[in-house]
Amino acid sequence: MNKLITYLILVVSFCSACNRPTNVRKTDSLPPIYPDYTNITIPVNIAPLNFLLREGITSSEISVQGTHLSFTLYQNEKVQFSMKRWKHFLESEVGNKVTVQITAKSNGEWISYAPFYWTIVPEKIDPYLSYRLIEPGYEVWNTIQLCERNVETFRERVLADNNLTDGTCMNCHIYGNQDASLSMFHLRGSNGGTILNRNGELRKINTKADGQISPAIYGNFHPSGKYAVFSTNTIIPEFHAYRNERLEVYDTESDLIVLDLESNKVFSSPLLSGKENLETFPVFSADGKTLYFCSAPAVALPDSIQTLKYNLCSIAFHETNGSFGTQIDTLFHALEHNKSACHPKTSPDGRYLLFTIADYGTFPIWHQETDLQMIDLHTGRLDSLAIVNSDRSDTYHSWSSNSRWFVFASKRDDGLYGKPYFSYVDKQGTVHKPFVLPQRDPTKYDDMLKSFNIPELSKGQVPFGAGDIEKIHKNVPAESVSNR
Repeated sequence: MNKLITYLILVVSFCSACNRPTNVRKTDSLPPIYPDYTNITIPVNIAPLNFLLREGITSSEISVQGTHLSFTLYQNEKVQFSMKRWKHFLESEVGNKVTVQITAKSNGEWISYAPFYWTIVPEKIDPYLSYRLIEPGYEVWNTIQLCERNVETFRERVLADNNLTDGTCMNCHIYGNQDASLSMFHLRGSNGGTILNRNGELRKINTKADGQISPAIYGNFHPSGKYAVFSTNTIIPEFHAYRNERLEVYDTESDLIVLDLESNKVFSSPLLSGKENLETFPVFSADGKTLYFCSAPAVALPDSIQTLKYNLCSIAFHETNGSFGTQIDTLFHALEHNKSACHPKTSPDGRYLLFTIADYGTFPIWHQETDLQMIDLHTGRLDSLAIVNSDRSDTYHSWSSNSRWFVFASKRDDGLYGKPYFSYVDKQGTVHKPFVLPQRDPTKYDDMLKSFNIPELSKGQVPFGAGDIEKIHKNVPAESVSNR
């Protein structure tokens, strides 16, 4: 009886709202949907791809046809899928290519648009995503939050809120091995420090040892969890009128350090410090035997900012005694490509290295030309990722634990607000068209005035929340570190 009532309600509401005639104009154009979810590859565990229909559409019929299951929705310009039906459909159609056909009423005319496709792959994406929500300004710090979103559902929670920490700036949250039991972020200000989470136990560490340029800035965990590597920088933000960059951020000096998280001892190498070169954005390889980083010869700043181009480099690292190799190798030569490299991230399977390129410098978020590139570490092949990149900034990326997915922040919509996009990397190394993180209400991106900075994927839920960060900020003194 309930099923019959539901069916009648759907039919009546569709007929009264749509009043669809039998004569429908066909077009070869794809439907005007936002976000662009046309012809994409999606994981079997992604939340419903709710979307909007633009261009004056007021009524719609959405037919989703798979190999085993099919269904039709009758809605208006806002298309939202039932969570239960969506999950059942994806699980039934895993490994298949499904067809989506939209017929809609726009300006009094019914139009049947060209179909598009969703390929559902069995390789799951890590279910949790953390990011910093921040206004894309230069001096606004009073509404920064670190958040965690379940990408299988629409549940979001706050991990840290600077309204609870005296309005201090908070840097983005990163994981070790995509594992929620090992993570950290920097909490700035007089009561700040690096907040380290190990199995839910929180520590606050003052990461500045004697002789360092600054406390830790950009960091990454060693896969063993014993070490963390950081840059230590003097960072200068400046405005300029060159093209559309708006704000330039550069280092006048920068070195690399490694922190032993068990002994609170800091160490480095002469090859990774000194005034001749600027080293930054360190990250360990999947096996922990190599340290990747970016390095540029020091130039006069800010006058020579456009000549500041960073190479992508590597050096051996020995976990047993915490020592470095004796030579630096270069994977990406900045002058050869006439580009500057930053933000290297290695895939957990050790196969790929994903990084960002821009015309110059090391702060690409306001550079429209910023793109992602990927090196196959087995073959040395460089992939320009043409299907991934847009004509706006694409950067701030991280991998899923199975190395089949990566997430990145893109400003492709308007050049101002970064949003998290996912791309699939198949077993042959082919990267597929990206799609944005789905939202329960598809109007959210139209109404939201914040960027999703440094999206990071995790296999599990972080074992702390904003209240825990407030307590450690107010009540726990920062541990000191010393040179080894």
